[in-house]
Amino acid sequence: METSKFDISDYLDSKEMIAEYLNTVLAEGDDTDIINAIGHIAKAIGMTKIAEETGLSRTSLYKSLSEGAKPQFLTIMKVLKAIGGQIQINPV
Repeated sequence: METSKFDISDYLDSKEMIAEYLNTVLAEGDDTDIINAIGHIAKAIGMTKIAEETGLSRTSLYKSLSEGAKPQFLTIMKVLKAIGGQIQINPV
């Protein structure tokens, strides 16, 4: 039996699913997990579309959102806006 590699991007097919995924990673993950999650979401939406909306090149996006990357905060904010997200602070 042949198996395929799991890719979370294949399941991020609605705004609700994207929000739930990112909120879970924000609550439970570290900075690397968050950057990877934003990359998965960008891939699910389409890097070309995200590149157009952010003004960044696809190559730059792939590099900024890859494993081990340390993107600038401005890049993260641009991508969050392009994927329809925002940062919100809630008291704990």
